Amino acid sequence: MRLQVEQLSYSYGEQAIIDNISIHVAAGEFVGIVGPNGSGKSTLLKNLYRALKPDKGTILLDGDDFKMLNTKKIAKKIGVVGQEHTIPFDFNVDEIVAMGRSPYKKLFDTDTKEDQEIVEQALHNVGLSHHAKTNYLNLSGGEKQRVIIARVLAQQTNFLMLDEPTNHLDIQYQLQMFDLIKGLKLTVVSAIHDLNLAALYCDRIYVMKEGKIFTSGTPEEVLTTDLLGQVFGIRTHIIVHPLTKKVNITYLPASI
Repeated sequence: MRLQVEQLSYSYGEQAIIDNISIHVAAGEFVGIVGPNGSGKSTLLKNLYRALKPDKGTILLDGDDFKMLNTKKIAKKIGVVGQEHTIPFDFNVDEIVAMGRSPYKKLFDTDTKEDQEIVEQALHNVGLSHHAKTNYLNLSGGEKQRVIIARVLAQQTNFLMLDEPTNHLDIQYQLQMFDLIKGLKLTVVSAIHDLNLAALYCDRIYVMKEGKIFTSGTPEEVLTTDLLGQVFGIRTHIIVHPLTKKVNITYLPASI
C-alpha cells in the first residue's frame, strides 16, 4: 500500500500549523517523521488519518482519493496508534484488542474462533497474554500503550500510522515494538521522538521544522551534525555504529 500527499496545509484559526506538505511513501517502506516539539508532526498525522480535515491538499492511498473512502473501508486499510487513547467505558484488555476486528463485522456479528485467535496472537506479540482478562484501567501507562498497539495489530491492515507509539514504553518494549512492526513488512509512517530509534528502523525520514518539511532522505543523509544543529539547536557527535551499521547519535552538553 502506498501513500502520496501533495501540498497539504492545515491552520488553526489564522495560524498555519502545517504548510504545503508533500510526502511519498512506497509500499512496504518504514518512513519516519522527526522534528522538534511543535514542528507539526502530530498535526500532519492527524490530517493523514482524518482526525483533522486539511484546508487544502491531496491525499491518495493506492491512487484513491482518501476523502472519498468511507470510515469502514479506511479502517480495513489503515491502523492508527495516536498519542491519546480515551476508553469511554471500562473493558478487559482482550475486549479492547477485539475492537480491532470491528471493521470486518456487521452490526450484530459476534466474535468468531478466528477473531479470538487473532486477538490472542496480537496480545502475545506485545507481551500481554497474561493480562487478557485484566481491567484496562488497572494497567500502567506503558501497558495501556501496548494494548492499543495490540488492537491495531488485530485490525490486520497493510498500513500503519503511528504517532510516537513507544513514547511511554521502557526501552525493552520500545525495541520489541519496533522490531515487531518492522518485521511485519507493512507500510509504516511514524512520528518518532527518539532520533536513534528513527535511525535504527526507518528506511527514510522526513524532517519537519515550523510546520514545513525541512528535508528528507535516508537516516544517513538527514541525521547529520549540521542538520541536527539547524533543526534542533543541539550539538552532536555522529558515527556509524560498528554492530548495527546504523547512524548513532551522541548528544553533547554545552560544556564540551
